[in-house]
Amino acid sequence: MGDGRISRRRVLAALGLSSSLAGCTGLPGGSPGAAPSGDSTAAERASPADAPGTATSVEITEALTGISSPWGLAFLPDESGLLVTEQAGQLLLADVETDDRTVLAGVPEVYARGQGGLLDVTLHPDFDANQFVYLTYSVTGEGGSTTRIGRGRLERDRGRLADFEPVYTARPFVESSGHYGSRAVFDTEGYLYVSVGDRQFKNFGPDHVAQLLDNDLGSVLRLHDDGSIPDSNPFVDDPDASSAVFTYGNRNPQGLAIHPETGAVWETEYGERDGDEINILEAGGNYGWPVADNSCGYGSDDPVGVPHEERADVVAPVYGWPCGSGGFPPGGMAFYDGDALSEWRGDLFVAGLAKQYLAHFTVDGREVTEVEPLLADRGQRIRDVTMSPVSGHLYAAVDADDAPIYRITPES
Repeated sequence: MGDGRISRRRVLAALGLSSSLAGCTGLPGGSPGAAPSGDSTAAERASPADAPGTATSVEITEALTGISSPWGLAFLPDESGLLVTEQAGQLLLADVETDDRTVLAGVPEVYARGQGGLLDVTLHPDFDANQFVYLTYSVTGEGGSTTRIGRGRLERDRGRLADFEPVYTARPFVESSGHYGSRAVFDTEGYLYVSVGDRQFKNFGPDHVAQLLDNDLGSVLRLHDDGSIPDSNPFVDDPDASSAVFTYGNRNPQGLAIHPETGAVWETEYGERDGDEINILEAGGNYGWPVADNSCGYGSDDPVGVPHEERADVVAPVYGWPCGSGGFPPGGMAFYDGDALSEWRGDLFVAGLAKQYLAHFTVDGREVTEVEPLLADRGQRIRDVTMSPVSGHLYAAVDADDAPIYRITPES
């Protein structure tokens, strides 16, 4: 899918730049398997402080407080409520103006161990007509645990999801409590994308689960809204492949977003030691993990695989944090497409966990440039970010046991 855009003047957020950004570098993208344009070293690439722009003042307030480990955010289309998943297994419907909230009944039982639990939430594109809410979550079964997506109808007056049912379960079940993914998003054509992690397998070679097509691990899946498989999926005619797989070679993808102009699906994923990535998904694309990657092994300077540009059969990230940069474990992501902060229209925001800020990127085609971050002065892990559909304000969830959800608005 193409992602061309007209160049325009960019603006910066008038908030403090974290000193931890000094090691972060962009990895310019190109065609699948191509070397990044310019082939510059990490030291030569521009830092966020070098990015041109004019300051935009914002105001940050706590819209909600006392949330327990929030993971996913989704506004109702009329902005009358915000759905918030708590990793331990609760789904909240909250009023961001009054801080009132309802714990919804009808949510499935989840496997809340390690990195598992109740994960992402998203709405059906025709939510106004069918009231479908989709959840991703970890479950147990024969062989261990896995990632599942299901849906139910929001009955707001009864405070519940009615008739909740699983629509797809990633295979296989694995004895691990890590790397479930997991985000879910609908594209402009109504396809449902679900990210699934590699479940922490350490056999870093061509037989790693993320490089094998006969399973759903280390991949992004594409489904119809009922969980059935689209006939146009890239591996649907391969009897040895999972027909749900849209991309593979993804380590632990925890961000999915649709570009507001091109309709392309963008994804973020964790590396091993550093090696975190922002990708544009292409049908059938191999994103390299772990045979082509910018990570090093934990506790070492030893590369995991070769650089992307050394293999013609993999897709390089459009932006990354290579080994030695300090990394940026990325959570959820969102493109800004509102009016309240119109100078940011088309920009990308990515939740930062270990780096503890909300990253802000300008986007021009495949050129992604990090500019001044938000929330960099608070020392809090940011798990997810979303834009309110009516007011156009940004909301960011903090990853903590007793967490706020921040509202970012123009300065009054």
